[in-house]
Amino acid sequence: MSRTLGSVRARATLAATLVVAVALVAAGTALLLALRSSLTGEAGRAADSSARRVATTLVTQPATDAIDLDDGDEPVQVVDADGRLLAATEDLEHITGTETEQVRPADGAPAGGGGDDDGDDGDEDDAGRTRPEVSDDTRYTDGEATIDGDTADYRFAAVEVDDTPRGDLTVYAGAPLAAERSAVTTASTAMLIGFPVLLVVVAGVTWLVTRRALRPVEGIRAEMAAITASRDLGRRVPVPDTHDEVARLARTTNETLAALADSVERQRRFVADASHELRSPIASLRTQLEVGAAHPELLDVPGAVEDTVRLQELAADLLLLARLDAGERPGGTAVDLAALVREELSQRVGDRVPVETATRGEARVTGSRGQLARVVANLVDNAQRHARTAVRVTVEGGAAGQGARLTVSDDGDGVPEAERERVFERFVRLDDARSRDGGGAGLGLAIARDVAERHGGTLTVRTAPEGGALFELTLPGRRSGTETGRETGREN
Repeated sequence: MSRTLGSVRARATLAATLVVAVALVAAGTALLLALRSSLTGEAGRAADSSARRVATTLVTQPATDAIDLDDGDEPVQVVDADGRLLAATEDLEHITGTETEQVRPADGAPAGGGGDDDGDDGDEDDAGRTRPEVSDDTRYTDGEATIDGDTADYRFAAVEVDDTPRGDLTVYAGAPLAAERSAVTTASTAMLIGFPVLLVVVAGVTWLVTRRALRPVEGIRAEMAAITASRDLGRRVPVPDTHDEVARLARTTNETLAALADSVERQRRFVADASHELRSPIASLRTQLEVGAAHPELLDVPGAVEDTVRLQELAADLLLLARLDAGERPGGTAVDLAALVREELSQRVGDRVPVETATRGEARVTGSRGQLARVVANLVDNAQRHARTAVRVTVEGGAAGQGARLTVSDDGDGVPEAERERVFERFVRLDDARSRDGGGAGLGLAIARDVAERHGGTLTVRTAPEGGALFELTLPGRRSGTETGRETGREN
């Protein structure tokens, strides 16, 4: 159960249902309030109309005449300024929500308060009396009334009439709220029945839609599980024929699988090539030692030393490549590239051809001094291996912070244009290089490019003016605030 509720389909369905439920409750509440307000307002207008009709009658009716309320089916009261009931609907039995709950005028209640019992003074008063006026304002209250045994809720309108022949009066007239109560009840019942049904429909539709939308994701998951089980990185996940996030996920997954397969294949080739390269010097060294053990006078010590050095250099190259592949970042030491080149060349003895150097400008960069020294050594070794008469190393620097450029050229046969990227691959040696005496393991240029890229630079090859190969290393300038290391010493 918990697994089902933890699925994307279940969460999406639950979220959609909750959102729709909240929206329906909010909309239903607003609808009921609007319906109730509209119907209550309509009842209020009807009550106001009834009250003003009675008020208009009282304006012109003499004080001596009885107040006639037309014996309607709606509750009406006429109350004087002292709150005494002057008239009410004939069959009114009970009322609440008005100024008085009386349903019959009290015995002896005055018919009016605006006149005088002296007839002689009455004419004079009539002549000086202010004209009666019906107020424009209406007060509304809610209550209930019983008429002829029927009790119901009413909306009461109170209209004041000033200076009538009976004095200041207030007319209360009610309009039934049965229609409002019935409409609100009916709407509430419909919502209580319809909302759950609608929520069930929304949940079902969402469940089906998400199932269809997530079906490609399940296909991707199943295929990834199969790839993991079979360890076959040549397989690919299905890409749906859409342009949505799922299709992009599938394409990205396939790109990741391709990169992973390429990485695994490179690792496999690396291990195979490393084993092959290590086998030759180890076998040669073993043979020499076995011969030396049996016949000491035949021991080739210089050859054994040469094989040991070759084996040591190969192991160092493999270790550096492993560290680079592991993501080792260069340090933040400030390095004078020109001084580094001079130091490296001064330590070289027994070079097959002479090495010329030239420096122009300040060439300060930031990085690992040991790794940059390895690049210089590898490029010079490569040039020495292919040069006929000379190797030239040039170091150029721009203005402060503008980077540096190192070129190593020879007058050999050069690198064919079609092979200029391939020479930077690991354990790759061109045919003419394999025909030379010792050569290398095919790791020098690969290491040089990896180090250059991890320092933010580039390493390319083109034709030298002398006709041979020209390798060009470009490095970014020194970053401010990074000159914390000393330029002396060497990093591993």
